[in-house]
Amino acid sequence: MRRIGMLTSGGDCQSLNATMRGVAKALYKMYDDVEIVGFEDGYKGLMYADYRIMKPSEFSGILTRGGTILGTSRQPFKLMKTPDENGLDKVAAMKHTYYKLKLECLVVIGGNGSQKTANLLREEGLNIVSLPKTIDNDLWGSELTFGFHSAVDVATNAIDCIHTTAASHGRVFIVEIMGHKVGWLTLYAGIAGGADIILIPEIPYDIDVVVEAIKGRVRSGKNFTILAVAEGAISREDAALTKKELKEKKKNGPAYPSVAYALGAQIQEKTGQEIRVTVPGHMQRGGEPCPFDRVISTRLGAAAAQMIKNEEYGYMVALNDSQITKVPLEEIAGKLKTVDPNSDIIKEAKSVGISFGDE
Repeated sequence: MRRIGMLTSGGDCQSLNATMRGVAKALYKMYDDVEIVGFEDGYKGLMYADYRIMKPSEFSGILTRGGTILGTSRQPFKLMKTPDENGLDKVAAMKHTYYKLKLECLVVIGGNGSQKTANLLREEGLNIVSLPKTIDNDLWGSELTFGFHSAVDVATNAIDCIHTTAASHGRVFIVEIMGHKVGWLTLYAGIAGGADIILIPEIPYDIDVVVEAIKGRVRSGKNFTILAVAEGAISREDAALTKKELKEKKKNGPAYPSVAYALGAQIQEKTGQEIRVTVPGHMQRGGEPCPFDRVISTRLGAAAAQMIKNEEYGYMVALNDSQITKVPLEEIAGKLKTVDPNSDIIKEAKSVGISFGDE
């Protein structure tokens, strides 16, 4: 009996189930004697041997279902070598579970932190195949991650809905999009939703440039402005500070729920216009996966199963130039794929009049 472990780790997204389905269906078709062991709540299930032997029927009817049937949790990589509250060695515990269950391979479905832990387990001698999950699309080594386009759809719809009320009331609306470190989601949703100003972490903004863009729209006869702002958007002033200095500034300055509210207060003070903030939040992770994500999840899952059959371990399955590729885990662990401020998509967005608050 071949035993393959599987877990979903980190933040949830719309196509986790579709990806697990792709892996499972391909494995069941390849082998008559395969058994899939599902670990509950990500690496936590592997640590504490919280698992179940999954039935083939569990992978039917989940292509369009959001979330994850296995559950997930965040287990910070930086704490992986720190014992838990009971003194448990987490890495040793995960290895013990793996070998106790006599797993042939462990399939890890997750984002940046999850991939780093997957690489750690590879270094510890476990057979690992991983898949790229994140709505942020920030995994190095893969052009696209599943969950991204579904989140873009949700965020774009939020901006679409704001257009009518913004135009009706002549207000400035700030739509805060997920993305603490990278701006892919905000960039795509902002362009697709027709945002006038897009602020992302990779391009620190000048508040005076932002205000001038808003005033320019007023002068041209447009009575509203929509800003798509990433959670991690940062001003040039703050970007020049050290982490310690920035933390101190936030501690001693006015308390705002998030960057969108802080930005809104500044804009209102400088323009006198009414400001409204909309935060779609976890809606961007929820709901059913879009058709595009269902397709790439199925492809990635099937490719992962083929890699297991070929005993090609220590890789993340990736999508590059519409082709399925494999990337060594040691090459992607700890790396972040950010938006290049000088990339074509930024230049093209600027050419149609979108301001990034930098010039």
